[in-house]
Amino acid sequence: MDIGKKLKELRLQNDLTLGDLASRSELTKGFLSQVERNLTMPSIATLEDILEALGTNLSEFFHEEPESQIVFSTQDFFVDEQEDYSIEWVIPNAQKNKMEPILLTLHPHKRSQEMESHHGEEFGYVLKGTVTLVRGNKKYRLKAHETFYLDGSRGHYLYNGGSSDAKILWITTPPMF
Repeated sequence: MDIGKKLKELRLQNDLTLGDLASRSELTKGFLSQVERNLTMPSIATLEDILEALGTNLSEFFHEEPESQIVFSTQDFFVDEQEDYSIEWVIPNAQKNKMEPILLTLHPHKRSQEMESHHGEEFGYVLKGTVTLVRGNKKYRLKAHETFYLDGSRGHYLYNGGSSDAKILWITTPPMF
């Protein structure tokens, strides 16, 4: 851990100058500047004084949360090939999140799994092809670059009546796939 850098970041987050921090911690600006540049290391007692002036403590200062992955590449995807469609889970372990995005490739004259009634919402964006959203006794035709947004109060599915694959970005909350 770069203690000096982290102290400087905390000081700047608190909108304090070196002079402000020096006054609050009863240390000199020169000493604090050297600490921030890692030219000197404060004693534990002095570090506690600096951290108190910054509104934190040793435990919080040294506690580091593991950084979660926020960018995913195709190597992270999991693909489930079915006879009628394939699903690409584009976010690993998305079932632990509040929403679950997938890329659905729906083969010609085939349908997706039926999404049963649930207490959530869904969004879909047709990337390629044409599909029909079947919800109860209603049918909605969508072509490439069109979207759907619905609550999960009634069961529904997608059908590809075309002669080529259709590709849909489909996001559910909570995770349903």
